[in-house]
Amino acid sequence: MLTMYRPIRVIKILLWINTLFNIGTSQNVQTVNILFINDRTNEVAEDTLNVALNYIRRNPRVGLMIDGLYSVKIGGDDASAILETLCVNYNASIRNNKPPHLVIDTTINGVASEAVKSFTAALALPTVSASYGQTGDIRQWRNLDGEQQKYLIQISPPADLIPEIVRSIVVAQNITNAGIMFDDTFVMDHKYKSLLQNIPTRHIIAAIDDTTSIKLHLTRFRDVDIVNFFVLGKLSIIKSVLDHANSNKLFGRKYAWHVITQDKGSMKCGCSNATILFVKPEPDAGSRERLSNLRTTYGLTSTPELKAAFYFDFYYRSLLAIRSMMNNGEWPTNVTYTTCDEYNEENPLPRRNVDLRRYLKDMTEPPSYAPFLIDTNGHSYEEFTMRLEKVTVLNSQSVSAENVGSWKASLNSPIVVKDAANMTHFSAVTVYRVVTVLQNPFMIQIDDEDGKGVKFKGYCIDLIEEIRKLIGFEYEIYIAPDNNFGNMDENGQWNGMVKELVEKRADIALGSLSVMAERENVVDFTVPYYDLVGITILMKKPQTPTSLFKFLTVLENDVWMCILGAYFFTSFLMWVFDRWSPYSYQNNRNKYKDDEEKREFNLKECLWFCMTSLTPQGGGEAPKNLSGRLVAATWWLFGFIIIASYTANLAAFLTVSRLDTPVESLDDLSKQYKIQYAPLNGSSAMTYFQRMADIETRFYEIWKDMSLNDSLSEVERAKLAVWDYPVSDKYTKMWQAMKEAKLPNTLEEAIERVQSSKSSSEGFAYLGDATDIRYQVMIDCNLQMVGDEFSRKPYAIAVQQGSPLKDQFNNAILLLLNKRKLEKLKETWWNLNPERIQCEKQDNQSDGISIHNIGGVFIVIFVGIGLACFTLAFEYWWYKYKKSSKVANSMNPKQMTMNRGSEFTYPVVQTFNANSGMRSRNIIHGFRQSVGQSSPKQK
Repeated sequence: MLTMYRPIRVIKILLWINTLFNIGTSQNVQTVNILFINDRTNEVAEDTLNVALNYIRRNPRVGLMIDGLYSVKIGGDDASAILETLCVNYNASIRNNKPPHLVIDTTINGVASEAVKSFTAALALPTVSASYGQTGDIRQWRNLDGEQQKYLIQISPPADLIPEIVRSIVVAQNITNAGIMFDDTFVMDHKYKSLLQNIPTRHIIAAIDDTTSIKLHLTRFRDVDIVNFFVLGKLSIIKSVLDHANSNKLFGRKYAWHVITQDKGSMKCGCSNATILFVKPEPDAGSRERLSNLRTTYGLTSTPELKAAFYFDFYYRSLLAIRSMMNNGEWPTNVTYTTCDEYNEENPLPRRNVDLRRYLKDMTEPPSYAPFLIDTNGHSYEEFTMRLEKVTVLNSQSVSAENVGSWKASLNSPIVVKDAANMTHFSAVTVYRVVTVLQNPFMIQIDDEDGKGVKFKGYCIDLIEEIRKLIGFEYEIYIAPDNNFGNMDENGQWNGMVKELVEKRADIALGSLSVMAERENVVDFTVPYYDLVGITILMKKPQTPTSLFKFLTVLENDVWMCILGAYFFTSFLMWVFDRWSPYSYQNNRNKYKDDEEKREFNLKECLWFCMTSLTPQGGGEAPKNLSGRLVAATWWLFGFIIIASYTANLAAFLTVSRLDTPVESLDDLSKQYKIQYAPLNGSSAMTYFQRMADIETRFYEIWKDMSLNDSLSEVERAKLAVWDYPVSDKYTKMWQAMKEAKLPNTLEEAIERVQSSKSSSEGFAYLGDATDIRYQVMIDCNLQMVGDEFSRKPYAIAVQQGSPLKDQFNNAILLLLNKRKLEKLKETWWNLNPERIQCEKQDNQSDGISIHNIGGVFIVIFVGIGLACFTLAFEYWWYKYKKSSKVANSMNPKQMTMNRGSEFTYPVVQTFNANSGMRSRNIIHGFRQSVGQSSPKQK
């Protein structure tokens, strides 16, 4: 409903009385008529107008008398009704011969404001407007010509400038996200696009309607990961918002709160522990006395004080500008006013040389709150100052309020801080929730130093730290509830890290997460940070038994015992034949006395002959008798066969022991049945084999349907007739074998099954990510990685779908890649890993026989040398002992006297009677004693 107010009769009477009373003391009193157009909701503007008129009336020095005052309240969205109301009042002023010198417009925005602008521009009425909006926001004044800009003036109210501090804070703090809430004391309709325009800050601007809307906005901000909050409103609204934030636990190092108000006073909050940046206006030092005088003397008590002071100065300075123009003769005296009925759109009214803007700009009247800056429309405003305080609240009590800086109202004014370090408390530390899965060496959980918690280390921790240095954020790591990477079931439901991202419980999924097509449908992946990683096979390393005396294991123990028995038997037999044969050397010495080799085959010589006959050195002189030679020849033949068999079997035995590698690829694994194999349950490897089996089954069904299709011609059907199955069923059989082998649920279980295998050709083989298997091989010398990688996929970091982190992380990872930081991480966690074990080199088929298998021969040498040394010592001792015993026994002290220098000889002569065949031995003892002879003669 539109309401029109005519000038109040009482006010007119008072004005005339005031004029008559001061007629003698005041000069150049100018009479001014005003058309005051106000928004129905703008009570402060109406109340302040009365204060301004009262101030003019009580101060004759001003030289103004308000004669005609036409006040109109408008509102709503009916432009025609608004214009009708304006025309009624305007036409009445013309009929009363009191047309308005000045139109004062305090409408806020919207249809009412645009209707006023259209009305004043069409009728060429000098107007000062305090409507909201920057350049181009007021559509009806968007295309004013040069003359119109002189008298159609817009000055932005404080509430239109205060939101600009949000932009200044965002720029100063480099804030990447912002949640902005405002109440009805601010108008943000035109700020949605312009407030943070050209700033890379993700933000939401929301109006506060009631308590319920506060809860909804906070929940919405939290759901979209906004952690920097701005609240613009009355102190009571601010308290309500902060109380709700406290109940929702939105305070702490990961959140930043900025509260901005037009009110004066202290901020109140029921917060348990919060640090808040409180921004409020404060008058200039030179204007405080004047403002206090207006408040106490003239009743300028409307709130907010900043708004009331602005309207006062806005009215007062506008009227003073009209007065100055009249005094200087620059106000036109022959102004023609056209009623709304007479207005013709095709013949616009001219209004020239009414430069009201210049007089407002040159105004020297001291301000009541802060000076005015008059420029073009959208850039004219009051340059007030906002005070920035750091308020600390504990247990609902403000324990401190420290002044940290100030901001002068402007469209691009920076924040002036006393100490830049203080502002760090008001920038939310961006804390992302990082979900991960434990996997060496990418993510390792260790106990904290104090033993009260846990922390993480690994390749991915170093990676996220490098990214954090480039982007600037903090993070909190937690392990996925099921410690899975993320797989989709038959119902399309996810588990693991992917589920945490989908349900927005985590911001980042960090780990050795493979990029897969189905995962990309629900989450976003960054560029890969790791090389392509495939699936490979983990098996127990073949343990080739080694022995220093491996050369003895070529023949079984029974064979060795038989050879040893044959050796002793042959040696004994040779000794017997040589002793009893009449043609042996020891029984027929005269016959062989001229031979160079004279060898008596006693038992010791027979043992030595048989032993040396098995060596390349040979046995030496053979027996003289034919029977002995037959025994020797038989032994030589036996030794040749044994040595040849031993040599051949030794080479084959050592070679075959190094060829025990039954599985070298996935195909080898699929073709055998002794080794069970399976991937980890729920892993990407399991998904690969399951899908490959399903694809083979589908291809078979397609081929079968095509083959049995009756609609095909005989020729087409013949082309599909083949003897062999055209599609391989390799993965179908493997998947069936995996299910029969039972898939392990954890990596530890899989490793245990591999280690418990009987050998490399019988037991269990694990199929999994190559990085998992490579790490296990790196820390366990009993394991080996078999075959090449297949189904290779890159590792990447996953974020929520549509998250801005994707682009930020992409840039950071590419920068790290260019700096070769990723290569250094690989070197650190693979080649230089402290868990790495230096395993002994496994015998290769191309290598020679190792010392572990042939070293026993050196032991034999050392034992033989040691035994020889012992024998030498024994021989020396035995010789000395026997010699001294013989000398003592051969001398009788009763029969002979030994002189010094005498010697004894004991020649022994053996004779053989060939006719009787009997042996006789004559031992002739003789001695000769000589005294003084240099050498004895032997007879």
